[in-house]
Amino acid sequence: MKNKRKKRILMSTVLNTIGRCGLVPVIKLDRSEDALPLGEALIKGGLPVAEVTFRTDAAEESIEQLTSHLPNLLVGAGTILTVDQVKKAVDAGAKFIVSPGFNPTIVDYCIEHKIPITPGVNSPSQVEMGLERGLSVLKFFPAEASGGVSMLKAMAGPYKDVKFIPTGGINAENLNTYLTLPMVHACGGSWMVKSDLVAAGAFNQIVTLVREAVFTMHNFSLIHIGINENSDEEALQCAQIFEKLFNMSVKNGNSSVFAGKSFEIMKSPYLGSKGHIAIKTNSVERAAAYLKTFGIKTLPETEKRKDGKLKVAYLDLEISGFAIHLVE
Repeated sequence: MKNKRKKRILMSTVLNTIGRCGLVPVIKLDRSEDALPLGEALIKGGLPVAEVTFRTDAAEESIEQLTSHLPNLLVGAGTILTVDQVKKAVDAGAKFIVSPGFNPTIVDYCIEHKIPITPGVNSPSQVEMGLERGLSVLKFFPAEASGGVSMLKAMAGPYKDVKFIPTGGINAENLNTYLTLPMVHACGGSWMVKSDLVAAGAFNQIVTLVREAVFTMHNFSLIHIGINENSDEEALQCAQIFEKLFNMSVKNGNSSVFAGKSFEIMKSPYLGSKGHIAIKTNSVERAAAYLKTFGIKTLPETEKRKDGKLKVAYLDLEISGFAIHLVE
């Protein structure tokens, strides 16, 4: 019983990690010697996850190299078509399995052996096959060819407890049109790890492309700057200066006064010796997971959640006297 419980926890942990990463690089390796430099490029770029497709003879050895030498990289096997491939991938160290379609034999084997699997679906019938087996995260494939965002919205409507990982035709331009949907768990894509770049050994370029993809996903932007004052009167006076000089309307609140949308003047000092900087992002949870790789954590007492999802949090970080505040 204990062993089964541990395996269930492992499945949940792996899928949660994928969700926090938000983007799964789908990589094709023709040579196993390219595996480590590519894995290191993913980590340097801020994306510690990889789906190695089982479409080449080098896949099995590549997975073994990655899992043996890069313990901080979550490695899975994709394009799995047989149970024998599942066994080889797991023996090599793969922590999750991805199949292009819904093959009941593969899915049932993975469920029986508590191996995290996200089978491909693009119809309600296939979604219900997953639900029947207790799966809550499914791959939507091929995403763009199957109707894209419109199809996913229509198909997911009746299945409120199912999350999807759209893959196929995902790129930097349409990534966030998927990731902003509540039913999307993460996305799969290969534009930042193209085979020709890997073959050319252009791993520094891959680092750049991965980093660009990560920042596209997070979509960080400045919302406002908070200024600490010591009283209601001082806060109001400060806001009125912004109003007089820059025509920023004053809005008086319980704990602060806003001057336009750009400045929040605190009525009493809060976090940050000078104030705070509010940064908007598409997902506070994903942003927090990303920043954690730099050793930066959220302050639990500042976290605000809605429907169990983290929406607001301050970081345990000050920059030039300003606390950093994440807002979704």
